[in-house]
Amino acid sequence: MATSELKASQPAYLRDPDVALMLRVKAGDDEAFSRLVTSYQDRLIGLFFHLVRDRAVAEDLAQETFLRVYRARLGYEPRAKFSTWLFHIAHNLASNKRRDRGRRKEVKLNPSDSGPMGARPEEQILKDKSSLMPTRQVDKAELQKIVQEALTELNERQQMAVLLNKFEGMSYADIAETMEMTPAAVKSLLSRARETLRGKLESYVK
Repeated sequence: MATSELKASQPAYLRDPDVALMLRVKAGDDEAFSRLVTSYQDRLIGLFFHLVRDRAVAEDLAQETFLRVYRARLGYEPRAKFSTWLFHIAHNLASNKRRDRGRRKEVKLNPSDSGPMGARPEEQILKDKSSLMPTRQVDKAELQKIVQEALTELNERQQMAVLLNKFEGMSYADIAETMEMTPAAVKSLLSRARETLRGKLESYVK
């Protein structure tokens, strides 16, 4: 079998360049690990920040995620895309942190303080195909704040699914692997989340 045919017959995740990097990490290549950290650090901090609303906590959780990845390197066996595995670890850490904090005091988020990823999830939600578009004139900062507050009304699993879908552009299948759900359950979860968001944003959207 030709090399190209062999590659085509492999599962898609085995052709993931980040899986290849992680396999190099497993073999002792610390430079490969640094490349993964550089690629995902800001994305992890941004995701955690939108979940916990605390920059310092988000940075600590991102660091702990990478520590867990590094500690697991010798036993690493690719069974999904690297990003799916990484965000599965992040999801578990975020869930544990939120349980530890209990009913946390909400911290108002200034869009200018939302880290390197900015307020991208909020912008993506407003571009959603469900036509969530403003019906009256509000400035960008106000609109982002409105959507951010609406996001806090979602339950933990809904928030994570929405952020992975809009923040990371993950498919239902990848979210399902990340959150240990079926794709059908993810679709239902996101549908309920969108309905909740519509209800919270009805004064501002069509």
